[in-house]
Amino acid sequence: MPDQPQTEPNPARAAPAEDFYSGALHRIGCFMAVLAPLLVAAALWEFGLRPAAGFALGCAIAYVNFHWLKRVIAGFVDRATGAATSQSGQGIVFRFLLRYVLMALAAYVILTVSPASLNGLLAGLFLPVAAIGCEAVYELYAALVRGV
Repeated sequence: MPDQPQTEPNPARAAPAEDFYSGALHRIGCFMAVLAPLLVAAALWEFGLRPAAGFALGCAIAYVNFHWLKRVIAGFVDRATGAATSQSGQGIVFRFLLRYVLMALAAYVILTVSPASLNGLLAGLFLPVAAIGCEAVYELYAALVRGV
């Protein structure tokens, strides 16, 4: 009957969309790598050297944190699915907690060395938010213009 809607997804149409959306994490990392120097330059121009240095350190911590978080999540998924190469649970939890210890240590060092840089550090930690916003705009563009 031609009037009935199709209940099964079209596999030929789903494959390009699946390939496109599966690359989101990689694109977010690329957006972070592009945005960080631009935003550091803007912070240097607007606020001076110390806040810009704190912002640069915050961006670096945010980028490393994002990369490590991807690895921790992949480890959790491997462990949950019973993959042959799964990492130990203690190692996964240790790396997960180590991220926060390193961020706290960097904040403490910056606070003791240059309190003016602390605001820049905290602002730099929001780099993934800006990259995710760029990814959302790119996905909207791809959906509307390219039809992905």
